[in-house]
Amino acid sequence: MTGTLYIIATPIGNLEDVTYRAARILGEVDLIAAEDTRHSLKLLNHLNISKPLTSYFDHNQQLKGERILGTLLQGKSVALISDAGTPCVSDPGYHLVRDAVAAGITVIPIPGPCAAVTALSASGLPSDNFTFAGFPPSRQGKRRSFLAGLAGLPGTLVLYEAPHRLENSLRDLREVLGDRQIVVARELTKIFEEFIRGTVSEVMTAVAQNKVRGEVVILVAPGEPAEQAAEPLDEVLRRLLDEEGLSVKDAARKAVEITGFSRNEAYSEAIRLKKAADEL
Repeated sequence: MTGTLYIIATPIGNLEDVTYRAARILGEVDLIAAEDTRHSLKLLNHLNISKPLTSYFDHNQQLKGERILGTLLQGKSVALISDAGTPCVSDPGYHLVRDAVAAGITVIPIPGPCAAVTALSASGLPSDNFTFAGFPPSRQGKRRSFLAGLAGLPGTLVLYEAPHRLENSLRDLREVLGDRQIVVARELTKIFEEFIRGTVSEVMTAVAQNKVRGEVVILVAPGEPAEQAAEPLDEVLRRLLDEEGLSVKDAARKAVEITGFSRNEAYSEAIRLKKAADEL
């Protein structure tokens, strides 16, 4: 008989948000695997639970994952928790779940808090269709490419971000996706919980004036659907590049005005056409 792996959601701030079921299971398992054992100990002390703890995070997930699987294969039960919210959402827990499933181990989720859904529920943005995309890359070039890949998606876009990268990410977001309506949610369920609403530019001003602390959730309103272009993007760009002799940058900017395509799409196509013409 193998043990059971429980994926337990824990509070994202307010300790009162822990569920009765989560507390019961944490008190029953043989081992608790936590992202940061010191942080998780505060919750366990609050619940008067004393259980063996082991760390499980990005840099030790392979080694610790093997040990945890060994514990499960011995018939013992293990609870996986993160520092806050639902494990396996933007953290390495999915590796352990994948390997446990492959080994025939039962995996049971214990639902509860999730920062992305908590922020979305109070954002006032459309929630019938949304995309959770996690943390954007830290480097600007990769971050802009990442955002460009999300530009055409319908519904609300939900991102996580660290406070020290927030201003740069908002600047890139405005550049790539436009000055959309957004919501920045911080300190969720805590004393200083705050929702900053407005266009990207307005929120950037507010963020610059008040130092944001703690990880934040960025919610981006859906973009306006592009109107059907009167003529194909490539034909417009060829005319601007060849006949009017505009640079790639100027041609792309003017093509956006004419066709309604995004700046990223127009610029990428302009580069492709210019490269193809130079090779002739």
